[in-house]
Amino acid sequence: MDNESTYSGYSYKSSHSRSSRKHRERRDRHRSKNRDGSIRGEKSVVIQAPGESLLDADSPREDDRDDNWGETTTVVTGTSVDSISNEDLTQLSKDSDDSSALECRRYISPALGAILGFVSLITPLAFLALPQLLWRDSLDPCGTPCEGLYISLAFKLLILLISTWALFLRPPRAALPRFFVFRCLLLALVFLFVASYWLFYGVRVLEPRETDYRGIVGYAASLVDALLFIQYLALVLLEVRHLQPAFSLKVVRSTDGVSRFYNVGHLSIQRAAAWVLDQYYSDFPVYNPALLNLPKSILTKKMSAFKVYNLGEDNSTNNSTGQSRAMIAAAARRRDNSHNEYYYEEAEVERKVRKRKARLVVAVEEAFTHIKRHQQEDAVTSSPKHPREVMDPREAAQAIFAPMARAMQKYLRATRQQTYHSMESIISHLQFCITHNMTPKAFLERYLVPGPTLQYLDSNKGRQWTLVSEEPVTASLRQGHVFSLRRLDLSLIVTVTPLPFLHIAEEFIDPKSHKFVMKLQSETSV
Repeated sequence: MDNESTYSGYSYKSSHSRSSRKHRERRDRHRSKNRDGSIRGEKSVVIQAPGESLLDADSPREDDRDDNWGETTTVVTGTSVDSISNEDLTQLSKDSDDSSALECRRYISPALGAILGFVSLITPLAFLALPQLLWRDSLDPCGTPCEGLYISLAFKLLILLISTWALFLRPPRAALPRFFVFRCLLLALVFLFVASYWLFYGVRVLEPRETDYRGIVGYAASLVDALLFIQYLALVLLEVRHLQPAFSLKVVRSTDGVSRFYNVGHLSIQRAAAWVLDQYYSDFPVYNPALLNLPKSILTKKMSAFKVYNLGEDNSTNNSTGQSRAMIAAAARRRDNSHNEYYYEEAEVERKVRKRKARLVVAVEEAFTHIKRHQQEDAVTSSPKHPREVMDPREAAQAIFAPMARAMQKYLRATRQQTYHSMESIISHLQFCITHNMTPKAFLERYLVPGPTLQYLDSNKGRQWTLVSEEPVTASLRQGHVFSLRRLDLSLIVTVTPLPFLHIAEEFIDPKSHKFVMKLQSETSV
């Protein structure tokens, strides 16, 4: 019999194979029926973003769970099929080549500048040393004038060295996509000056073996003077020119519409982009994508996706038509009332946040009352029956963190900040506040008030930006220029507007003209 078959060597293909085939046929028929029914009936498709959780953060299941801190959340997403073509591989290899080229360019410019600066500083000393080493016996004696030139040359070289260190030997704030035009111009000018002086020195001094050493010293001093003037030009072009405001930049974050206005001077597009990013990390509040999602009850509602099929006879069309019209009218009413549902959802969220904020404030205030800074006289006044345990700031922070942990966790979930604050970071911040005698309000300031982006910046993320501009990035800012700084999750749109020209007129008022007369009327009581 089929149900008594065993997995033996000779009977495997007889009874067990027939039962397994029957089971597979019944399962296939069941699947085909379900598939046909789903095709004939109503079908709803929900497309969700890859990084968005299917469980709404406002649902009671997530808020009322009594799990430990730092629990893991499982997110179920749909099946995705990724394919990589030859063009994608070519693009990936091209991007890697571009990144390597950018890294090389990042170090080539400082290296060339350092080499050229070292050669320009050594050149005056070489001008003085070569005649002393090659034809010292035939040089004309040079007394007091040469000694004065030596002192002047030494101080000029010292000033040149210090100013070069302060102006050029600074770590770059950003790796720009193109070379800085003014810096390249100054490097080319220094190279031309040094090469011209070396050429003239070889033709006029080295080849004929010039014996007038005083003239050689003056020649070296003139090179140092020229280098000082070039450095003054560099100070004007690199540090002074852009200080006077000339343009107003409106920076808008594309995801949530947060905007800021900044006044800048005459800058190129790439330098303006680097300056905007510096201001972005310190002025813009942190971008939290969890705050931008509408409630799940509104997004996943099937408002008007009704399809009515008449599979009966013609005499029953009146009832089906009336039923379908009623269903469509109900869906339209629900669609019109979606803004009310959103309003009440927002009100409920605000009420929940205020409630959990109050609980957190009370819990932190009570936790801070259980700790006191240890003084030297406390060891004498303490009772031997009840000795006080002395703890370091880390142990004290861990001790008072336990009473406030649950309230802190619920508040961070309600405000969608759980991804920015881990338990270790909260304890470290609590330790910092205890060490510096900060109040509970100072401790809560980080969590109650959204901080700037720099406060939550990870050392490995948020540094790579792409500058997109229709104009060359080395061009100066002009009226109507629009460029964007893009990242994987957001972009900054920058619009350039020139500052208006202000015409201020003068009007003189004589101080003696400030005289007044009281108007007396019959009804006025004085």
